[in-house]
Amino acid sequence: MTKRLVEVFIADCPLCDETVKLVRELACSNCEVKIYDLHQESEVEKEKRTQYGIHRVPAVVVNGKLAECCSSQQPVSREMLVAAGIGQG
Repeated sequence: MTKRLVEVFIADCPLCDETVKLVRELACSNCEVKIYDLHQESEVEKEKRTQYGIHRVPAVVVNGKLAECCSSQQPVSREMLVAAGIGQG
């Protein structure tokens, strides 16, 4: 099975906390979850944010691809995270 890298970009907001909780609930054993707090952003995180085209938080990236919910200005939902591939063995 392929490892799935799930990166969550947050900035200490209630919606961010809810998104992290949801991602952790859905993550399967093949998911590696990394949380990036943009309040303590390093150069690496800044480059990733630019590379993925993240302009608002929370933002979820699965295997290098910004989840649909995060690129279309919609709130993050369980359904959208599953559609992005989180929690699928």
